[in-house]
Amino acid sequence: MRAAVITQPGSVELVAVDDPAPGAREVVVEVAATGLCGTDLHILQGEFAPKLPIIPGHEFAGEVVAVGSAVTELAVGARVAVDPSLYCFECHYCRTGHNNLCERWAAIGVTHPGAAAEFVAAPVANCAVLPDGVRTEDAALIEPLSCAVRGYDVLRSRLASRVLIYGAGTMGLMMLQLAKATGAASVDLVDLNAERLDTARKLGCSAAAASADELDRPNYGWDLVVDATGNAHAIQDALGRVGKGGTYLQFGVADYATRATIEPYKIYNQEITITGSMAVLHSFERAADLFATGVIDPDVFISDRLPLAAFPDAIARFQAGIGRKIQIQPGLATS
Repeated sequence: MRAAVITQPGSVELVAVDDPAPGAREVVVEVAATGLCGTDLHILQGEFAPKLPIIPGHEFAGEVVAVGSAVTELAVGARVAVDPSLYCFECHYCRTGHNNLCERWAAIGVTHPGAAAEFVAAPVANCAVLPDGVRTEDAALIEPLSCAVRGYDVLRSRLASRVLIYGAGTMGLMMLQLAKATGAASVDLVDLNAERLDTARKLGCSAAAASADELDRPNYGWDLVVDATGNAHAIQDALGRVGKGGTYLQFGVADYATRATIEPYKIYNQEITITGSMAVLHSFERAADLFATGVIDPDVFISDRLPLAAFPDAIARFQAGIGRKIQIQPGLATS
């Protein structure tokens, strides 16, 4: 089959590799679409993946084309979205319900061959069957939505919260939609990209600007401040915007070397909570259910649908901040 392979830091190639074969409790999925993500950029930079080469692609959906000898839950032809997370279920964190902090944490597209390919193998337990009303290629958005759902689990958002989100990319926009769905009184967005701010306005944010200084600060400050950028400057600014009794969520994936300064006395005196959200945890099925209800509009979120041959160009576009969610669809013909 054809696959995009990150061969070494900064280098991605289209190559021919062997088709995957399912293990006893695995299925093989013909990939309808896989989305590009900030994690893919970190892998391209030589971070995250324990070793290269690796086929990236962890946000994906497709059709089951083969099943393992011990699979009874799914049959060939089933349309599925796949949770890429792979846990050991044996370590301290797995046994205490924190599987996303697994000591042997692994993931399809990060440590195992991913979906930037025509076919990919996945555990049957990780597959969510798609309802008839959901287009298979659109369902690749369920994985990032499940990360956003996990973020809202961590936030424990209350009704009528005032929310400030840094970053109007895919994840920031998903957090916007979840904030609205959970009864936020207002949701403001900050981003330097004017096109992304226009999308945020289209999705119904309260206000959008290139700087938080341009926004009308709520009387008592923002209750919830979310960084969805991973950018050091944005993170530092966001930390200073949390109102008394409020919560700051580190949701964006920062480089390993990123540092920010906190004010311990302020955190103590104003009872500010600083927390983080790591990927998916007991949220994939809920995200699939939310997606089926139309909580996000795929045609707004997906800006580019490109063939597999365009993967190197697609990741360069994504790295440059062009577009919103860029999808690779292996079944598309090369123009």
